Amino acid sequence: MKSIKILFLLAAVSIFGQNTPDNQLANYNFPKVKSSITMPVTIPLSEISNMINASVKELIYQDDSYTDNNNDQFKVKVWKTRPIRLVGGTNQNLLIEVPLKIWAEKGIGTLGIYSYQSTTFETVMSFNTTLNLKNNWTISTNTQPNGFRWVTKPVLDYGKIQIPITSLVEKNLKEQQEKFCKTIDQQMATQLNFQQYAIMAWNVFSQPFNVSEEYNTWLKVTPINVNITPLKFYANQIDTSLGIDVYSETFTGNKPAASQPVKSASNFNFIPLLTDKFLLQTTANIPFTEATNIARNMFLNKEYDVRGSSVKIKDIKVYGIDDRIMIEAETEGYINGKAFISGIPVYNETKKKIVLSNTKFNLKTSNFLQKTATLLFKGKIVKMIEDEYGIPTQDLENNSKKSIEESFNKEYYKGLKMSGKVFNLKPATILLNPSGITAVIDTNAILKLILNGI
Repeated sequence: MKSIKILFLLAAVSIFGQNTPDNQLANYNFPKVKSSITMPVTIPLSEISNMINASVKELIYQDDSYTDNNNDQFKVKVWKTRPIRLVGGTNQNLLIEVPLKIWAEKGIGTLGIYSYQSTTFETVMSFNTTLNLKNNWTISTNTQPNGFRWVTKPVLDYGKIQIPITSLVEKNLKEQQEKFCKTIDQQMATQLNFQQYAIMAWNVFSQPFNVSEEYNTWLKVTPINVNITPLKFYANQIDTSLGIDVYSETFTGNKPAASQPVKSASNFNFIPLLTDKFLLQTTANIPFTEATNIARNMFLNKEYDVRGSSVKIKDIKVYGIDDRIMIEAETEGYINGKAFISGIPVYNETKKKIVLSNTKFNLKTSNFLQKTATLLFKGKIVKMIEDEYGIPTQDLENNSKKSIEESFNKEYYKGLKMSGKVFNLKPATILLNPSGITAVIDTNAILKLILNGI
């Protein structure tokens, strides 16, 4: 069974939207991001029907002896004629229907002399199964007989004499129905035991994944805990919601150490309600080389009027110092020197840009007299930087949204389909690393998981 795919998806979902950093970045560990992922899960009852039908053979019961059961002179064979059908009840239960064809042969006589006649008839046997999801990843069921209805009643035809054997067959069917309840419970307990797959999935994801060979980037996903809402039964499906708290960590350079493997899957928590929306935090990286190119396109060779003279920017570059972005502008003309404008990077949602806040200005020039123009020049260039300079994020946001939605809306593995939509995505926290700017992106999305063909 491929139930492991569920857990694979839960870990893989934190990869969506991760952009690789500039390849100049080496051995830098990105922030450890805690994410809470919530996914509604739909399990079609047809899938459970498929599991039960696969485990129940066509020939369900056979009695080949005339002399057993107190010499009842009765033989019987029971076949499944059509697939077993499941319907959701209203009290966390399943209603199961098993269509049967029965061949029976009865001997009529005395003193060891019997005349035998056979008949074939059909019935539909019904069961009521209550289902309990345990927090150790197993499912227990309690199946009880719910009667049966005749499609064709059993009658032995001896020509002039027709002998109905309904009462005899019913007694036998009731006995077999009791036994069949145990068979259903055993098969469902075996087929719906997710414990071993939870352990396998957990250990698979303790190993870091190489998400980019070009940039030598690794992603490590660490589940923290899992929350599950009570199962809801409908006519054709079972719904629940999974809430998974995970840490996702991005590394560059050497492969990080794997987490220690587990021998048992941690129990999950039952909670009454989970929202159908989740927040996933991912990261995108803008190298300082790109930030510098943006500044050069905006300001290189631009001239400013200071006291009737011009100041021209002949070179400009962008880099980071501690938690501040530094814009270094080399000027010529009325002021020859270097102007340093630094600021803390923040996201401006209106402009769709990463801009500078809390700006500071410093001017280095060899001409002491030029320093009297510092205040005038400072006012112009700082205002220019604050008003005009910014690292556009619109394309980054659009591309990330497109990438995530493409990842959400596909069938990763046979039998496991996702359907999702991003309805809000924006940079939240802006961090600096030695080679560029890291934007931690908050992604609000909805995601649905559908099992089909497990």
